[in-house]
Amino acid sequence: KKKLKISGRELAAVPEQVFGLDQLQVLEMSPERESCLRHRLELLPRDISRLKNLTLLYMDSNNLKAIPAEIGSLRHLERLTLSNNRLSSLPPEMAALQRLRSLHLANNGLAELPAPLCQLRGLTFLDLSDNKICTIPSGIRHLEKLETLLLLFNSLESLPEDICVLRNLHTLWLGNNCLRALPASFGELVNLDWGCNYCSCNFEGNPLECPPPEICSRGPEEIRDYFLSLHRT
Repeated sequence: KKKLKISGRELAAVPEQVFGLDQLQVLEMSPERESCLRHRLELLPRDISRLKNLTLLYMDSNNLKAIPAEIGSLRHLERLTLSNNRLSSLPPEMAALQRLRSLHLANNGLAELPAPLCQLRGLTFLDLSDNKICTIPSGIRHLEKLETLLLLFNSLESLPEDICVLRNLHTLWLGNNCLRALPASFGELVNLDWGCNYCSCNFEGNPLECPPPEICSRGPEEIRDYFLSLHRT
């Protein structure tokens, strides 16, 4: 058996038999989206390390408060979904997940960008929306392959210039933060879709002063041109 989905209105533990399925590649323990249910699973057992062949692990909408260090043993993991839990930190061992491409962490209790994430150089999709993140470390520059970065509904007051090094970014959501200024090199994110497309580049809900409000009100293309003109001067 290579794919397993476990569901139940009151799921509170992972059945022990699961960890004997050493050929398992996909494990889904998220409630059905349409049912609006939340599992009561508070702990991901350390025995998760026995599932060495996992490539996809879905743990959304549980009650997880911590992720065990053994998660770092899942060296084949490519997609990990942990949105809608109660996580306030991630273990350093997550830095070992060098095949990870997609990481979902929306709607948790993260107050900062966890340091291990900056070492996941193969990451192309990162969702950190709806947390309590105040700062982005300069180490984010190491996520060279990142294409999608979602940071809506956080507490960001500033962005490091290093974020402008992420030239593969196509989608960047920064709406509903506390940003008063964007980095001077922001216009160098040349692969962003700077058209008036909400799904590609979003700044709404920030008290921006640089660029000035009159520039921001004209849309993303005007913001891009503003920064490019600064760069030329």
